[in-house]
Amino acid sequence: MNRLNRWIRKHSRLYAFSLVAVLLLLLAAACGQKSDETAGSAASPAGSAEDVSEGKLPKEIRIGYQVSPNGELMAKALGLAEKKFPGVKISWLKFDSGRDVNTAIASGSIDFGLVGTPPGASGIAQGLPYQIYYIHDVIGESEALVVQQKSGIQSLQDLKGKTIATTFGSTSHFSLLSALKQENIDPSTIKIIDMQAPDLPAAWQRGDIDGAYTWQPVQSKLLAAGGKVIVTSKEVAEKGALTGEFGVVRSDFIADYPDVVKQYIEVLDEGTKYYRDHPKEASEALSKELGLTPEETLKAMNEITVLDASQQTDAKYMGTPEQPGAFGSLLKATADFLVEQKSIKSAPDVDVFQKAIRSDLYTK
Repeated sequence: MNRLNRWIRKHSRLYAFSLVAVLLLLLAAACGQKSDETAGSAASPAGSAEDVSEGKLPKEIRIGYQVSPNGELMAKALGLAEKKFPGVKISWLKFDSGRDVNTAIASGSIDFGLVGTPPGASGIAQGLPYQIYYIHDVIGESEALVVQQKSGIQSLQDLKGKTIATTFGSTSHFSLLSALKQENIDPSTIKIIDMQAPDLPAAWQRGDIDGAYTWQPVQSKLLAAGGKVIVTSKEVAEKGALTGEFGVVRSDFIADYPDVVKQYIEVLDEGTKYYRDHPKEASEALSKELGLTPEETLKAMNEITVLDASQQTDAKYMGTPEQPGAFGSLLKATADFLVEQKSIKSAPDVDVFQKAIRSDLYTK
């Protein structure tokens, strides 16, 4: 027993000594690691996930996009955001309509989103936590009312008693109702049904609908399946009901990362300029995103007016903080129309829409 006790005391001292030595080594390693981290932080490379230019970067940027032939889809096709923000996870999340983007913004599941003027006006009117940072495009012939050749529809007056599909709350829905109003046609005389754009071709083939007011690329698919255009959004806009698509960013995101928003504007600007300067190459790249041929894609590209960064502060669009442009008034008028249609309960004053427009991002 005494021999056992002496063995325990001897090895206990050795264990204690080893434990102290290990602790000292760990402490020294920790200090060394801390010094390395401090040095690395002080000399972190540009574009790291910690710092960029004047501000910090998030670990992930979540972009809610729609398949629309504009500069943002061009930027996605070329991987421009990934090049601009190396070390940051870029998540491209596809949405079928602006109302779905509104839902995603409200839930906090995306940082940037693309909406049309009606869902955007609705979102601002209802106090969604986002701000307008970029106007992507003005819609022209890229949205239209397409009807079945066999339907016998030759004009808007022939729509009575017919079934017409559109995506409720969208720019297409707004243009359809505006077109009917311009022609003094009661919408209740038409069966107008709600349908997401990707579902339209199947409903068309089944004969469930006589026509659809929709956007590209679905519009081209309906035309290829024996459809014809009755009226376009360009014609509706010429009579006073302009529509477009614009970018929104969550209010808390732009508050935390203002420089990131400015740099994403640079990404969009680069995509838009490539779109304009290299139409053939752009149509080939976008055709994969749109599911159209390059020729069909080029046609769709020519049916909208895309805006670059230098055009954002034009008096027709955002304007400047000192002299607001026409875009706020357009959104107010759109919201008033939505109230008439009972889509939203009320529309705030134009000042509310003007305050949501971040034209200050373009001024120094």
